[in-house]
Amino acid sequence: MTGAPVLALRGVSKRFGAVQALTDVHLEVHAGEVVALVGDNGAGKSTLVKTIAGVHPIDEGVIEWEGRAVNINRPQDAQQLGVATVYQDLALCDNLDVVGNLFLGRELKRFGTLDEVAMEKRARELLDTLSIRIPSVRIPIAGLSGGQRQVVAIARALVGDPKIVILDEPTAALGVEQTAQVLDLVERLRQRGLGVILISHNMADVKAVADTVAVLRLGRNNGSFEVAGTSHEEIISAITGATDNAVTRRQARIAEEAK
Repeated sequence: MTGAPVLALRGVSKRFGAVQALTDVHLEVHAGEVVALVGDNGAGKSTLVKTIAGVHPIDEGVIEWEGRAVNINRPQDAQQLGVATVYQDLALCDNLDVVGNLFLGRELKRFGTLDEVAMEKRARELLDTLSIRIPSVRIPIAGLSGGQRQVVAIARALVGDPKIVILDEPTAALGVEQTAQVLDLVERLRQRGLGVILISHNMADVKAVADTVAVLRLGRNNGSFEVAGTSHEEIISAITGATDNAVTRRQARIAEEAK
């Protein structure tokens, strides 16, 4: 994409004792771009995301925000820049309603007391803007489906008006209809001009919404691909580090049978 990226990682490395988790990793995310971060288990995806989110400060390299080098040493640093992260566990409170979850830790107050009316109004406006359909903003989170819980968690991340949203396996364990609901929301985040980092093992989801696929293998970059011009087999090969795998063999077999 043209123009300067909102977020850029330049040569980022991270070590935990004797374990080198990330080595010289580069990544760019532009406004209005969905970047899928893929790789096998242990490839470094979670570590990379946590360096951006401020959970694990980097050991080497530079993180740039809108073209300038920044220090992200704690989660508050990332949030103040405009990074919002939705982890796989969602961290929602089942006993609170949708409004309570959206504004948890960011409650609106008036004259020293909670402004429930203002929070409910803003919650409705936010959910309407994102075309999120739930029975009521006053329903407890425990009463929502998996897909509805996921979109509420994403909506909560937007309360602080971020510029980059990180989604960690947002469709894991969801059914077909719920997955479609979440992917539609990812599209709307792109339309709002947000940069999105999507961690996923589901190549169908990646192909459906991502603009770019960044592959990590053993803590290093192993390819960056434009989704529109890249085959499923190329991405799988970059993930596994092998050009010969079940996917490529199946393609070859189908091609041979078609002759």
